[in-house]
Amino acid sequence: QVHLVESGGGLVQAGGSLNLSCVVSGRRFSDYKLGWYRQSPGKERFWVAGIDESGTRTYYTDAVRGRFTISRSSARNTVDLQMNNLTPEDTAVYYCTAGDTHGDYWGQGTQVTVSS
Repeated sequence: QVHLVESGGGLVQAGGSLNLSCVVSGRRFSDYKLGWYRQSPGKERFWVAGIDESGTRTYYTDAVRGRFTISRSSARNTVDLQMNNLTPEDTAVYYCTAGDTHGDYWGQGTQVTVSS
């Protein structure tokens, strides 16, 4: 069984930074494509960033490119999202996701609130 547990959310002022981390347990970590989504109140869940199985390729939605950095650690079985220069529009519940040939898996989410 695959489990994902996020941490690192909280309240931050505009212009500040947060680092989200997600521990992935279950099958072989190196088999997973990993990513982050977010969901703002009243809106659908939206893809934010992704990283391939090897960690060599990263992908970002335009709204966060240049401000957010996704990374993964095989030593800790984690996927991180470093978020800099945050704006109130980044306020959302952030979810990490892992995908392999067996399916897609989600964490429970962590709240990020950016005050103006």
